[in-house]
Amino acid sequence: MDLGLNGKRALVTGGTKGIGRRCAELFAAEGVAVSVCARNAEDIAATVDALKTAGATAHGAAVDVADKRALESWVADAAAALGGIDIVVANVSALAVADDEAAWKAGFETDMMHTVRLVNAAMPHLEASEAASICAVSSVSGREIDFTGPAYGAFKAALVHYVQGLAYKLAAKGIRANSVSPGNTYFEGGIWNQIETGNPDLFAEALALNPTGRMGRPEEIAAGVVFLSSPASSFTTGTNLVIDGALTKGVQL
Repeated sequence: MDLGLNGKRALVTGGTKGIGRRCAELFAAEGVAVSVCARNAEDIAATVDALKTAGATAHGAAVDVADKRALESWVADAAAALGGIDIVVANVSALAVADDEAAWKAGFETDMMHTVRLVNAAMPHLEASEAASICAVSSVSGREIDFTGPAYGAFKAALVHYVQGLAYKLAAKGIRANSVSPGNTYFEGGIWNQIETGNPDLFAEALALNPTGRMGRPEEIAAGVVFLSSPASSFTTGTNLVIDGALTKGVQL
Protein backbone atom coordinates (compact mmCIF):
# COMPACT_ATOMS: atom_id res chain seq x y z
CA MET A 1 0.00 0.00 0.00
CA ASP A 2 1.32 3.43 -0.94
CA LEU A 3 0.85 5.68 2.08
CA GLY A 4 1.41 8.79 -0.01
CA LEU A 5 4.12 10.06 2.32
CA ASN A 6 6.99 10.47 -0.13
CA GLY A 7 8.24 14.06 -0.06
CA LYS A 8 6.41 15.02 3.12
CA ARG A 9 8.11 16.62 6.14
CA ALA A 10 7.62 15.39 9.71
CA LEU A 11 8.65 16.48 13.20
CA VAL A 12 8.86 13.92 16.00
CA THR A 13 9.49 14.85 19.62
CA GLY A 14 11.34 12.26 21.67
CA GLY A 15 12.60 10.86 18.40
CA THR A 16 15.77 9.10 19.52
CA LYS A 17 14.39 6.13 21.46
CA GLY A 18 11.48 3.74 21.59
CA ILE A 19 8.27 4.73 19.84
CA GLY A 20 9.60 8.09 18.67
CA ARG A 21 12.72 6.59 17.11
CA ARG A 22 10.70 3.98 15.27
CA CYS A 23 8.30 6.68 14.04
CA ALA A 24 11.24 8.61 12.63
CA GLU A 25 12.64 5.50 10.97
CA LEU A 26 9.32 4.44 9.47
CA PHE A 27 8.65 7.94 8.17
CA ALA A 28 12.11 8.05 6.64
CA ALA A 29 11.56 4.67 4.98
CA GLU A 30 8.47 6.14 3.32
CA GLY A 31 10.46 9.03 1.85
CA VAL A 32 9.65 11.60 4.54
CA ALA A 33 12.18 14.25 5.56
CA VAL A 34 12.36 14.06 9.35
CA SER A 35 13.42 16.30 12.22
CA VAL A 36 13.70 14.87 15.72
CA CYS A 37 14.30 16.37 19.12
CA ALA A 38 15.26 14.92 22.50
CA ARG A 39 17.24 16.12 25.49
CA ASN A 40 20.50 14.26 24.83
CA ALA A 41 22.69 15.81 22.12
CA GLU A 42 24.66 12.61 21.53
CA ASP A 43 21.47 10.64 20.96
CA ILE A 44 20.29 13.28 18.51
CA ALA A 45 23.55 13.16 16.56
CA ALA A 46 23.45 9.36 16.41
CA THR A 47 19.82 9.29 15.28
CA VAL A 48 20.29 11.95 12.60
CA ASP A 49 23.40 10.16 11.32
CA ALA A 50 21.53 6.85 11.16
CA LEU A 51 18.62 8.39 9.27
CA LYS A 52 20.97 10.07 6.79
CA THR A 53 22.93 6.85 6.32
CA ALA A 54 19.64 5.17 5.42
CA GLY A 55 19.15 7.78 2.72
CA ALA A 56 16.77 10.17 4.46
CA THR A 57 16.84 13.92 4.78
CA ALA A 58 17.20 14.39 8.53
CA HIS A 59 17.58 17.19 11.07
CA GLY A 60 17.60 17.25 14.85
CA ALA A 61 18.26 19.30 17.95
CA ALA A 62 18.76 18.74 21.66
CA VAL A 63 15.66 20.23 23.29
CA ASP A 64 13.88 20.05 26.63
CA VAL A 65 10.31 20.12 25.32
CA ALA A 66 9.09 21.64 28.58
CA ASP A 67 11.10 24.75 27.63
CA LYS A 68 8.71 26.80 25.48
CA ARG A 69 11.36 28.91 23.75
CA ALA A 70 13.61 25.96 23.00
CA LEU A 71 10.72 23.94 21.56
CA GLU A 72 9.54 26.82 19.38
CA SER A 73 13.09 27.45 18.17
CA TRP A 74 13.46 23.80 17.13
CA VAL A 75 10.16 23.93 15.21
CA ALA A 76 11.29 27.05 13.35
CA ASP A 77 14.73 25.61 12.59
CA ALA A 78 13.24 22.30 11.48
CA ALA A 79 10.79 24.00 9.14
CA ALA A 80 13.65 25.94 7.59
CA ALA A 81 15.84 22.84 7.25
CA LEU A 82 13.11 20.64 5.76
CA GLY A 83 11.40 23.31 3.67
CA GLY A 84 8.14 23.21 5.63
CA ILE A 85 6.13 20.94 7.92
CA ASP A 86 3.35 18.51 6.99
CA ILE A 87 3.26 16.26 10.06
CA VAL A 88 3.89 16.70 13.77
CA VAL A 89 4.07 13.85 16.26
CA ALA A 90 4.01 14.74 19.96
CA ASN A 91 5.61 11.75 21.61
CA VAL A 92 7.40 12.95 24.76
CA SER A 93 6.13 12.11 28.24
CA ALA A 94 7.56 12.99 31.62
CA LEU A 95 6.48 9.50 32.75
CA ALA A 96 5.50 11.17 36.02
CA VAL A 97 3.77 8.28 37.77
CA ALA A 98 4.24 9.33 41.39
CA ASP A 99 1.27 10.48 43.47
CA ASP A 100 2.57 13.92 44.39
CA GLU A 101 2.38 17.54 43.27
CA ALA A 102 5.69 17.30 41.39
CA ALA A 103 4.15 14.68 39.10
CA TRP A 104 1.25 16.99 38.27
CA LYS A 105 3.64 19.83 37.42
CA ALA A 106 5.88 17.62 35.29
CA GLY A 107 2.94 16.03 33.47
CA PHE A 108 1.40 19.41 32.72
CA GLU A 109 4.55 21.01 31.34
CA THR A 110 5.88 17.98 29.46
CA ASP A 111 2.97 15.80 28.37
CA MET A 112 0.31 18.47 27.97
CA MET A 113 1.93 21.81 27.22
CA HIS A 114 4.66 20.46 24.98
CA THR A 115 1.92 19.06 22.75
CA VAL A 116 -0.02 22.33 22.76
CA ARG A 117 3.09 24.38 22.06
CA LEU A 118 4.27 22.03 19.32
CA VAL A 119 0.95 22.34 17.53
CA ASN A 120 0.81 26.11 17.95
CA ALA A 121 4.37 26.62 16.72
CA ALA A 122 3.86 24.37 13.71
CA MET A 123 0.42 25.69 12.79
CA PRO A 124 1.47 28.27 10.17
CA HIS A 125 3.37 25.53 8.33
CA LEU A 126 0.56 23.00 8.70
CA GLU A 127 -1.89 25.54 7.28
CA ALA A 128 0.34 25.80 4.20
CA SER A 129 0.49 22.02 3.75
CA GLU A 130 -1.76 20.02 1.44
CA ALA A 131 -1.59 16.97 3.71
CA ALA A 132 -1.30 18.33 7.24
CA SER A 133 -1.54 15.94 10.16
CA ILE A 134 -1.14 16.07 13.94
CA CYS A 135 -0.67 12.96 16.06
CA ALA A 136 -0.24 12.80 19.83
CA VAL A 137 0.97 9.71 21.64
CA SER A 138 -1.30 9.22 24.64
CA SER A 139 -1.69 6.00 26.66
CA VAL A 140 -4.25 3.42 27.70
CA SER A 141 -3.74 4.89 31.18
CA GLY A 142 -5.93 7.73 29.95
CA ARG A 143 -8.78 5.28 29.30
CA GLU A 144 -8.96 3.43 32.59
CA ILE A 145 -7.56 3.48 36.12
CA ASP A 146 -4.41 1.39 36.43
CA PHE A 147 -1.28 1.21 38.58
CA THR A 148 0.18 4.46 37.24
CA GLY A 149 -0.19 7.68 39.20
CA PRO A 150 -3.24 9.94 38.93
CA ALA A 151 -1.41 12.77 37.13
CA TYR A 152 -0.10 10.49 34.38
CA GLY A 153 -3.52 9.09 33.54
CA ALA A 154 -5.25 12.44 33.81
CA PHE A 155 -2.93 14.16 31.35
CA LYS A 156 -3.02 11.24 28.92
CA ALA A 157 -6.82 11.51 28.93
CA ALA A 158 -6.55 15.28 28.47
CA LEU A 159 -4.35 14.77 25.41
CA VAL A 160 -7.04 12.69 23.71
CA HIS A 161 -9.65 15.34 24.50
CA TYR A 162 -7.38 18.13 23.24
CA VAL A 163 -6.62 16.33 19.98
CA GLN A 164 -10.27 15.55 19.30
CA GLY A 165 -11.02 19.23 19.80
CA LEU A 166 -8.31 20.09 17.29
CA ALA A 167 -9.81 17.67 14.78
CA TYR A 168 -13.16 19.44 14.92
CA LYS A 169 -11.63 22.93 14.93
CA LEU A 170 -9.19 22.33 12.07
CA ALA A 171 -11.23 20.08 9.78
CA ALA A 172 -12.31 22.95 7.53
CA LYS A 173 -8.63 23.81 7.00
CA GLY A 174 -7.82 20.27 5.91
CA ILE A 175 -5.65 19.61 8.97
CA ARG A 176 -6.24 16.23 10.59
CA ALA A 177 -5.59 15.42 14.26
CA ASN A 178 -5.52 11.98 15.88
CA SER A 179 -4.07 10.28 18.92
CA VAL A 180 -2.60 6.85 19.56
CA SER A 181 -2.92 5.14 22.93
CA PRO A 182 -0.32 2.42 23.41
CA GLY A 183 -0.43 -0.25 26.05
CA ASN A 184 2.73 -1.31 27.86
CA THR A 185 5.57 -1.04 25.34
CA TYR A 186 8.91 -2.75 25.90
CA PHE A 187 12.30 -1.80 24.46
CA GLU A 188 15.87 -1.90 25.70
CA GLY A 189 16.53 1.09 27.95
CA GLY A 190 12.82 1.90 28.18
CA ILE A 191 10.72 2.21 31.32
CA TRP A 192 9.53 -1.42 31.23
CA ASN A 193 13.07 -2.68 30.73
CA GLN A 194 14.03 -0.69 33.83
CA ILE A 195 11.06 -2.06 35.79
CA GLU A 196 11.92 -5.59 34.66
CA THR A 197 15.30 -5.33 36.38
CA GLY A 198 14.42 -2.93 39.20
CA ASN A 199 10.95 -4.13 40.20
CA PRO A 200 10.43 -7.63 38.78
CA ASP A 201 7.21 -8.19 40.77
CA LEU A 202 5.55 -5.18 39.14
CA PHE A 203 6.84 -6.27 35.74
CA ALA A 204 5.37 -9.74 36.18
CA GLU A 205 2.05 -8.23 37.35
CA ALA A 206 1.87 -5.95 34.31
CA LEU A 207 2.83 -8.70 31.89
CA ALA A 208 0.17 -11.02 33.31
CA LEU A 209 -2.55 -8.46 32.57
CA ASN A 210 -2.08 -8.73 28.81
CA PRO A 211 -3.87 -11.68 27.20
CA THR A 212 -1.28 -11.82 24.42
CA GLY A 213 1.34 -12.74 27.02
CA ARG A 214 3.71 -9.98 25.97
CA MET A 215 4.14 -6.23 25.79
CA GLY A 216 4.04 -4.18 22.63
CA ARG A 217 7.06 -3.32 20.51
CA PRO A 218 7.83 0.29 19.51
CA GLU A 219 7.46 -0.48 15.81
CA GLU A 220 3.92 -1.76 16.40
CA ILE A 221 2.91 1.56 17.90
CA ALA A 222 4.87 3.58 15.37
CA ALA A 223 3.12 1.83 12.48
CA GLY A 224 -0.19 3.16 13.75
CA VAL A 225 1.20 6.67 14.14
CA VAL A 226 2.67 6.69 10.64
CA PHE A 227 -0.51 5.36 9.04
CA LEU A 228 -2.75 7.88 10.81
CA SER A 229 -0.34 10.64 9.78
CA SER A 230 -0.34 9.61 6.12
CA PRO A 231 -2.55 10.68 3.20
CA ALA A 232 -3.68 7.04 3.01
CA SER A 233 -5.69 7.86 6.16
CA SER A 234 -7.00 11.13 4.73
CA PHE A 235 -10.58 10.83 6.10
CA THR A 236 -9.52 9.79 9.60
CA THR A 237 -9.51 12.64 12.07
CA GLY A 238 -10.57 12.87 15.70
CA THR A 239 -9.72 9.21 16.28
CA ASN A 240 -7.92 7.69 19.27
CA LEU A 241 -6.27 4.49 18.06
CA VAL A 242 -5.72 2.00 20.90
CA ILE A 243 -2.77 -0.33 20.29
CA ASP A 244 -2.56 -2.49 23.39
CA GLY A 245 -2.88 -6.18 22.52
CA ALA A 246 -6.34 -6.30 24.16
CA LEU A 247 -4.90 -5.08 27.48
CA THR A 248 -7.76 -2.72 28.24
CA LYS A 249 -11.31 -4.00 28.67
CA GLY A 250 -13.28 -0.82 28.13
CA VAL A 251 -15.37 -0.64 24.95
CA GLN A 252 -14.54 2.42 22.84
CA LEU A 253 -17.84 3.52 21.30
